[in-house]
Amino acid sequence: MQQSYEALDRPGGFSRVRLLAPLSHRDYRLLAGGMSVSLLGDGLFLVALAWQVYTMSDAPTALATVGIAMTIPTITCLLIGGAVSDRFDRRVVMLTADTVRAIALAALAALAITAALTFWELLAIAVVYGSATAFFNPASDALVPQLLPADVLAQANSLDQLIRPMALRLAGPALGGLMVGAIGAGWTFALDGASFAISVAALLAMSPVPVSAASPKPSGAAREIRVGLRYVRSHAWLWATLITAAIAYLLFMGPTEVLLPFIVKHRFADGARDLGLIFAAGGLGSLGCAVAIGQFGLPRSSLTFMYLAWTVATVAVAGYGLSKGLWGLMLASVLFNTLETAGTIAWATAKQRHVPSHLLGRVSSLDWLISIGLLPLSYALTGPVSAALGARQTLIWAGILGAIVTFTPLLSRSVRRFARSGEQFAQVVVQEHAARI
Repeated sequence: MQQSYEALDRPGGFSRVRLLAPLSHRDYRLLAGGMSVSLLGDGLFLVALAWQVYTMSDAPTALATVGIAMTIPTITCLLIGGAVSDRFDRRVVMLTADTVRAIALAALAALAITAALTFWELLAIAVVYGSATAFFNPASDALVPQLLPADVLAQANSLDQLIRPMALRLAGPALGGLMVGAIGAGWTFALDGASFAISVAALLAMSPVPVSAASPKPSGAAREIRVGLRYVRSHAWLWATLITAAIAYLLFMGPTEVLLPFIVKHRFADGARDLGLIFAAGGLGSLGCAVAIGQFGLPRSSLTFMYLAWTVATVAVAGYGLSKGLWGLMLASVLFNTLETAGTIAWATAKQRHVPSHLLGRVSSLDWLISIGLLPLSYALTGPVSAALGARQTLIWAGILGAIVTFTPLLSRSVRRFARSGEQFAQVVVQEHAARI
């Protein structure tokens, strides 16, 4: 295997398959490999957590409460996580966060296996898990441009969006449904904990990443956070996207994550397996989208494409409420995840190309914070709203209203002007890359 990787490192090793070009860089291979295993474990976790909660309390509000317990610490710590990732070695920040999550999953597994787990212990572990995630995500977003040249960032984001759904939404949930049915949620949690340990090993094998010379000198986290806020506030394409994403997530994320498992559990006899199939169908759609964009690139109007893709993806949430059979739910999952992936690739590439490296950790933390800032409220509202309207009607209106909000940045002249300038920048990158070849 070592010899084959060295061959891939030589010029042209990945030239025929553009999607794989980032893998010619050793440290990125290690990063992608470790995260692939970790995401596979998280796919198991999605099914195991839902089934564990509904086993302990057969009510949507219980899973919503766990979601709140996991997201509030993430939201609270994200700005600090972004500042930390801009000041220190981002690889070390990620390594520490993964170690904490591995320990948390091991504790959850031990309690579940021994039938000693209480709901409050589950909430406490969710708090620890969410806090560590707040440090991992900004550091991960900001590390990739340090490992790769600019002309392969779109391929790296496409590869990420290929690996992520394949592990998190396809293989992981499908395997998770089987594992929960075969060995129980507790041992499935243990497998997820082991996946974080593998990610830690991969991060340890990477070369240390030097801190940028432009990184903020120690001046207080509050001041560094304010610098990041000012940067976002001065760029309409950033703040408009983040604010509308926050509102759209408020509308559809809680209903999707809480009500979809609830509907499947009460409508289908083999609920765990069918929930895994629905998640897996969405993973297939994401996989195909990532391969296509990785090989052929983003459209010229990439930001306009991003907003349109996200708008139609949000409309697809209504399909969860409209569908009455398993195939309809799987189709809605395919449509939602395919278009969500397309927009995410365009968004990640735009951030990496246009945001200065020494600010990228803080901007990414603001991205995560503003995008998910209203998720606890979304979870909290899902229970009473679904009780009043019904689960299906709640999903339908969440998709329709969320789509309207998602489209609104395109009504801004400043955003449209940046979209045009972004297209020109992308063309320059392509031309420079072609000249080097």
